[in-house]
Amino acid sequence: MVDAHVRLTAWVHGRVQGVGFRWWTRSRASELGLRGYASNLADGRVEVVAEGPRQDCDALLGLLRGGTTPGHVDLVVERWSDAKGNVTGFVER
Repeated sequence: MVDAHVRLTAWVHGRVQGVGFRWWTRSRASELGLRGYASNLADGRVEVVAEGPRQDCDALLGLLRGGTTPGHVDLVVERWSDAKGNVTGFVER
């Protein structure tokens, strides 16, 4: 059975802007075959939206929390929802 696609929205808190975090996230998400984006927010967080199989989105979430990202991650807040199918590729915004 093929995994149903889901949407992970993750808000990453910490020193994550200006350190290559979005580039790193795009690279990891692309390796996992996910679609979506990583975007800087005005309050210093990075918003990561990824769509794909749940196991691959879980893997990305683990990487975001894993301590090997550029900068310093203090907290990752996640929200799961149904995939919308309105994203292609994985881009930095």
